[in-house]
Amino acid sequence: MHLSDVAGTSARSSKPKLFFPDAREAGRPKSRTLSAGFSLIETLVTIAIILVVLAISLPMLSSTRRFYHLSQAATAVTGAIQAARYNAIMTGCPYSITFTSTTTTYQLQTRVLTGTPPACAGAWTNFGAPTPWAFSQDVSMNPTTTLKFTPNGMVVATAGSTTFTLSNGFTTNTISVSGVGNVKVTSP
Repeated sequence: MHLSDVAGTSARSSKPKLFFPDAREAGRPKSRTLSAGFSLIETLVTIAIILVVLAISLPMLSSTRRFYHLSQAATAVTGAIQAARYNAIMTGCPYSITFTSTTTTYQLQTRVLTGTPPACAGAWTNFGAPTPWAFSQDVSMNPTTTLKFTPNGMVVATAGSTTFTLSNGFTTNTISVSGVGNVKVTSP
């Protein structure tokens, strides 16, 4: 090692080597890697990756949404059937429930208790307002069905059938109501 190297000067140059940058270099970055931010290529690659992930996941989300709508409709229909049967048994008067596929609603009807001693009226009266059994238009029912429940819990179909289907265009659930009011949902 030469003495001039330690002192900060070179034998070839009379200008001393500085260990700190001089004032002219203080404001400039030394290399490209010291600059802040992302390059255009890095940003475009990140956006491309995000778009590919979205393109893969959107069909799955749509399928999941359709499955959820069908499941929700099946739960609403079976719950309404069971509630109508329970009300017929509890009040001692017949109940009827009509599922309308065009409006995706159901309407309860009953023969209300009147008089002394109480007796079931002869005419059917709507019990509440029509209630939606599906909250999206992608679920359909076939056929439109009316079920009548007797005070002892028995059920008959006065329109349609005791077996009907709910479909979202891709999957179909079959709902079967037994003569004693048991509800069974099957899906393929």
